[in-house]
Amino acid sequence: MATQAEASAGAPLAARFEAVRALSLAIAAPLSDADATIQPMPDASPAKWHLAHTTWFFETFVLRDHVPGYELFAERWAFLFNSYYEAEGERHARPRRGMLSRPSLDEVKAYRAAVDKALLAAVPDLPLHVLDLVELGLNHEQQHQELMLMDMLATFAANPLLPATWKSPPRQPTPLPGAVNWIPGKTDVHGIGHDGRGFAFDCEGPRHEVLLRPHALAERLVANGEWIEFIGDGGYTRADLWLSDAWAWVRENGVEAPLYWMRDEEGWQRFGLDGVTPVSLAEPVCHISYYEADAFARWAGARLPTEAEWEVAAASVDPCGGNQLDSAGAVRPIGGDSLFGDVWQWTMSAYLPHPGFRAAEGAVGEYNGKFMSGQMVLKGASCATPRGHSRASYRNFFYPHQRWMFSGLRLAKDL
Repeated sequence: MATQAEASAGAPLAARFEAVRALSLAIAAPLSDADATIQPMPDASPAKWHLAHTTWFFETFVLRDHVPGYELFAERWAFLFNSYYEAEGERHARPRRGMLSRPSLDEVKAYRAAVDKALLAAVPDLPLHVLDLVELGLNHEQQHQELMLMDMLATFAANPLLPATWKSPPRQPTPLPGAVNWIPGKTDVHGIGHDGRGFAFDCEGPRHEVLLRPHALAERLVANGEWIEFIGDGGYTRADLWLSDAWAWVRENGVEAPLYWMRDEEGWQRFGLDGVTPVSLAEPVCHISYYEADAFARWAGARLPTEAEWEVAAASVDPCGGNQLDSAGAVRPIGGDSLFGDVWQWTMSAYLPHPGFRAAEGAVGEYNGKFMSGQMVLKGASCATPRGHSRASYRNFFYPHQRWMFSGLRLAKDL
C-alpha cells in the first residue's frame, strides 16, 4: 500500500494526468483516420502514432513494470509504438510509421482509454519513485503534443489543397517593430542548469558555473518584416553569410525563404494550421533552421546567443508568460516581450552534456543523453508548447538543417 505522502502526491498528479491526456485527444479531434495515418517525411510521425506511443510509454514503464497482474492491451503493439528504446527490443522503422493503416484511429483511442483507466486506478497505490515515472510520462506527452502539431502542419502542407485545420484566431493588428533595443546581459560567473526543485529532464542538470563575457541580447525576436529585408538583400544567395555546410544545404535544397512561405503576385504568403494567410510583417519569423538563423545574424552584424547567456537572462522570468499553448487550435507566433513563447530560439551552443551529467538507469536513461551529438540547443518555448512545460533550464535540441518545428531567433552581440 502507498504511504500517506505517496497518496497525497498521487491525487493532484491524477488530475494533471487526465488534463494532459485530454489535450492530446483535443489536438487530434479534427483529424480523420486518413489524416492521422499520414507521415509526410521521415522526421515527422503520424498523429495516430503519437497518440499510441505516449500511451505505450505509460503502459510499459508504469503499468507493466509496477502494477502486479496488469495484462498488456495488445502485446504486438509494443513493436509498433516503441520509438527508440533499444532496451525494449526491436521496433517498427521510424520512416515507415505512415504505413500503419492498422490499428485504426478508433482502436488507438480505445487503447488510450484502457490504459488511462488502469493507470488512474493504480495511482493511489504507486510508490513515489513510480509516481516520478508518471510525471516523466506527462512531460513526455507534452513534448509529443507539440510534435503532433508540428507534424500535422507538415502533413497538411504536403496536400496541394493546403487545408486549414482550425480557423484563424482573431488577432489585433500589430505595428511593425521598431529598431532593436539591446539589453546588456549579466557578466562574470553564474550558475546554469536545473537547481533540483520540481521536475526536469535529466539533460538539464547538473547545475554548474559558467563565465559570461560582456554581451547584450535583443529585447525582442526577429520579425518577418526583417526577414523579408534579408531576402531582398540577397540573403539566400550570398555565400559569405553562410557556414560551409549551410551553404551546401541552401544550394542542394533550393532554399529561398522560411519553411511554409510562398510568394505570389500579392507578396509573401505563409501556410499554417489556419491555412494560407499573408505573412504578417510584425510577427516573429518561424520555421527556420539553425543555418538560416546563423546566416541572418551574420547579415545583421550580430550573432546568436549562447545557451548560458540566454538561460541566465531568463532565470528571473516567468516561464509561463508569452504566447504558448493553452488549448487545441490554430497556433501561430504573434509577438511580445517575453523570453518565453512564440518560437523556440536557436542558440549557438551545441547540445552536449553538462559537466557531471549522468543518464538515468534503465530504458528511460535513453531519453536524452544518447542524442548529444550533432544537434544545437534551442531555448524558451513556442506557441505550440503547452504552457507550464518549459523553464529557463529547458534544453530543446534539433539538427542544424531542421525547421519544421516552431523555431525562430533572438539576436545577441558582444560588448
